[in-house]
Amino acid sequence: MLTIAFVTSALALIAAASPAPFDNNGVRIALQKRDDGLQSVTDLVDVGALLAALERTVSKFENGFAAYKTNTGQAHPLTVLPDLLGGDDDGSGSDNSTLSRRGTTGRGYVPLTDDNNGELWQGSLTIGTPAKTYTVQFDTGSSDLFVPGSQCSDANCQGHAKYFPANSSTSVDVKKTFQLNYGSGSVSGEQYTDTVTISGLTSLKQRLGATSSESSSFSKANFPPDGLMGMAYQSISQYNAPPVFQSLVSQKQVTTPAFSFKLSQSGAELFLGGADSNLYTGSFTYAPVTTQGYWQVKLDNVTVNAAMPVNNVQSVIDTGTTLIVADMPQVRQFYAAIPGSKDASATVGEGFFTFPCSATEHVGLTFSGRNFAIAPSLFNLGRVSSGSNDCVGAVVGTNDLNFWVVGDTFLQNVYTTFDFGNNRVGFATLK
Repeated sequence: MLTIAFVTSALALIAAASPAPFDNNGVRIALQKRDDGLQSVTDLVDVGALLAALERTVSKFENGFAAYKTNTGQAHPLTVLPDLLGGDDDGSGSDNSTLSRRGTTGRGYVPLTDDNNGELWQGSLTIGTPAKTYTVQFDTGSSDLFVPGSQCSDANCQGHAKYFPANSSTSVDVKKTFQLNYGSGSVSGEQYTDTVTISGLTSLKQRLGATSSESSSFSKANFPPDGLMGMAYQSISQYNAPPVFQSLVSQKQVTTPAFSFKLSQSGAELFLGGADSNLYTGSFTYAPVTTQGYWQVKLDNVTVNAAMPVNNVQSVIDTGTTLIVADMPQVRQFYAAIPGSKDASATVGEGFFTFPCSATEHVGLTFSGRNFAIAPSLFNLGRVSSGSNDCVGAVVGTNDLNFWVVGDTFLQNVYTTFDFGNNRVGFATLK
């Protein structure tokens, strides 16, 4: 296992950190976390689950890029290769900014739940009049809400709560279809507007999708929640309509245009309308959003001990991704700083690397001058095989994305706030 330590820059920390001006002004939604099967009870890595998780991540971002171009008429900056951040600023002679080669007030408490080592943080909301309850994954890496529809008769919709538009007096068919692809899985159906309520906060005429077809990756066994609620910006919405949280803001259901996550094995929570000061200590360190589509921010560097093998790159903060997924050449640079690490393309899959299970290197991510640790148990996905001394690392490479997707592996270590009002993401130390 890796031993993790903080590396901080005092001057940068003072400049970037500030207290949250919006504590305890919203509502709490308790989260559950489903088991993604990445690691077995014997601490052996599940190779099939790893490869599926990587494929879902890549495909989800392809969805968002396509929607961004349709909605804005321009290619998303992360799909092209300009120097987004102004070149090499670390003196190493390696310009990592040239990236990949491919193109209201509090009204209640409802916790998020966790089914062990999963990637899908889920909680409850209601849709329709009269209201019907659904569980959804809360995903900051996408922007649309969908649930199974009454027309979905295939086996993959069985066991999920279905949305019956005809049973809701506030449902309106907008006469548009949709299709969302997630790696080997996809959903498609019809778009509606209806009343959506989360822990007492109500969005009227909220755009949502009712599926008529779902692939096997969305069956109850593979996808326990009923649907998914995206929490990024409208510009990557397949519907090109305001996502749920933006609707809550514009309809004055929250007084502070921010939401926050605690993702951990105990007391996981989504807080709508600010931040829950009971869950973190000290000040937030904020990173400005660089393109309003995803929650995209600059990642100063990735550290291994005192070394910074990766510097000055773009990243997306994504609660809907388990791993940390990044540009392959940069991932190679990262593992080169861990003695004994190996390319595991042949034993695990393309993009994966192993490191000695006994390694003691210090690993972290730095935002706005402050370094945050990744816990050993989260970085280590498990042994390659029984009795092996090689463990699989949670930082994974791909040639399909030119930036870092910062998922659950990192987010379980911090309290994170997503601030629409100031277009920034903040990180603080968990209590």
